[in-house]
Amino acid sequence: MATTRKTTLPIPSPVYDPNSEAITRRTIELSLDQIENEVLVAKTQDDKTGSLAMRRFQFLLMGAS
Repeated sequence: MATTRKTTLPIPSPVYDPNSEAITRRTIELSLDQIENEVLVAKTQDDKTGSLAMRRFQFLLMGAS
């Protein structure tokens, strides 16, 4: 079964800090890249256990009809 992972994003400070803003921007970019990668893996069933589970489900569904 897939696990849910939560990525917390940093909270911006009330006072503008260019260094903090750059770190926040990079953290958000990396989080979005991770999400994009997970969606791509889910779409292509790149992981072996997910792919085998999907094939088994399709086989059982076809056998039931």
